[in-house]
Amino acid sequence: MTACDDCLRRADLIAAVAGRLEIEFKKRTAPGRVLALPDEVLLEIGASHGVAERYASFNAPAARQRASAARLATVCRCRGEYPERLRDLADPPAVLHVLGDLTALEDQDGVAVVGARRASSYGLDVARGIGRGLSAARVTVVSGLALGIDSAAHAGALEAPGRTVGVLAASAHVAYPARGHRLHAAVAARGAVVSEMPPGASAYRWCFVARNRIIAALAAATVVVQATEKSGSLTTADFANEIGRAVGAVPGPVTSRLSGGTHTLIQTGAPLIRDPTDALDLLAGATGRVFTTPEPERPHLAAPLDRLLEAVENGSGTLGELATTPDQARTALAGLGELERRGLIRRGFGGRWERAA
Repeated sequence: MTACDDCLRRADLIAAVAGRLEIEFKKRTAPGRVLALPDEVLLEIGASHGVAERYASFNAPAARQRASAARLATVCRCRGEYPERLRDLADPPAVLHVLGDLTALEDQDGVAVVGARRASSYGLDVARGIGRGLSAARVTVVSGLALGIDSAAHAGALEAPGRTVGVLAASAHVAYPARGHRLHAAVAARGAVVSEMPPGASAYRWCFVARNRIIAALAAATVVVQATEKSGSLTTADFANEIGRAVGAVPGPVTSRLSGGTHTLIQTGAPLIRDPTDALDLLAGATGRVFTTPEPERPHLAAPLDRLLEAVENGSGTLGELATTPDQARTALAGLGELERRGLIRRGFGGRWERAA
């Protein structure tokens, strides 16, 4: 399976004028106003003899060879295998370069889980838990493989049986950031890593905004976990709204900047998402289908540890709430340390102990 000559030429043209598009994106309010422009206009934007000559002499077989050498399949919007959901965009990518299983892009019930790169431990735990729960329900998790919330969502999805799809701003076969190469490889092995940019293309700032429209379109619903008021991840929610996809948001501490964007979404009508069940309810409302996730098995613990865990789950999150004597406090501290070591609890907002996601 491979893309047609014209679509491959179009993808190469966008890569050729990528530097100039950085300027165009600052002039316009949405990627669709740039990436939907015909080739003739993009050539004028490129305003370079070199770009015009590259376009005129484009070698489609060589482009296919470069993709093949990078282990990338190519599918274009002329083909029946092209993901139907992307056709809802005003500017569907001419070509998708795919590392992994192309059929992962056919899933109609995916959920995008996105958010801040510089996320808090709270946000990372929530994103990982939502990713894991969606995957346990066999719902594909879509995100951008960036640091922070994106990576946590992918990692959670990989802990359960479902598939996950990563969308990159530059070439799909190169991990971005480089330190995420293991996660990149794992996502490609479990699902797919995709990009509209051909092998060797550089990622400009506009590419990340453009990437977000693909994330939003591939999913039936989008969940924003953490975002400041000006977070780039909010563009994913904007694109989702524009094409009629459901959008939900996770609440956070009102004292945190990372809650500003998500709280604004909730104030303006986005459903509040607390856990995988809420995310599945959002998806069910968007698709009309019912999704369930298996209840996690309660860990087998000695009776004192089990009682301590239950107390934390019921809201007793400080030592003063868990013990009334020095001996009880020493026992509780030892038990809390053991529960934390097992990944069952963590220190949350204000230093309170809480159940880990």
